Amino acid sequence: MLSDDAKKTIISNAIKYIQKVFDNNSDGHDTDHSLRVYHNALSISSKYQEADLFVISLAAILHDVDDHKLFNTKNNQNARIFLEGQDIQVETIEWIVDIINGVSFSHNKDKVPKTLEGKIVQDADRLDAIGAIGIARTFAYGGKHDRSLEDSLKHFDDKLLLLKDLMNTEVAADIASERHAFMEAFLNEYRKEC
Repeated sequence: MLSDDAKKTIISNAIKYIQKVFDNNSDGHDTDHSLRVYHNALSISSKYQEADLFVISLAAILHDVDDHKLFNTKNNQNARIFLEGQDIQVETIEWIVDIINGVSFSHNKDKVPKTLEGKIVQDADRLDAIGAIGIARTFAYGGKHDRSLEDSLKHFDDKLLLLKDLMNTEVAADIASERHAFMEAFLNEYRKEC
């Protein structure tokens, strides 16, 4: 059983690890994104005392280290390399990896995670895809991948405007409603200016 100090050290190590992994990334899947997801997850978790904060923290911080859009890895190789280098039990590593595998929207559109921890991390990531930050990330990703403004706008209908109704927790649903309204206002203003 890990002490609280050991857990804090591992979480700190995970943050240092993603800073190396995402060095020079500018398409919205970077260290800042992962840290926002981590902080979103902590915020949501504060309402669910029964949730395992250590597992949530590591899954949130590491959730994109094997993202298929960024890396050509198999079986969560980057996450496993980090986790196996810490003093974490195999069962906990598998739990964290399972949560990570439940985060991706494209791979899990209609799937609800089995555990509260998985629901929280999935919500935390989805919250970072909407609102002002979601808008900024959409255009950062689009620009990096040579998409026009109009092509980037399609992402709103394909994904972003759907997320409000896909939240698993009440806390995330409340935040999502506000961010959704902001996106709708942005889109209305964009169309008006065009």
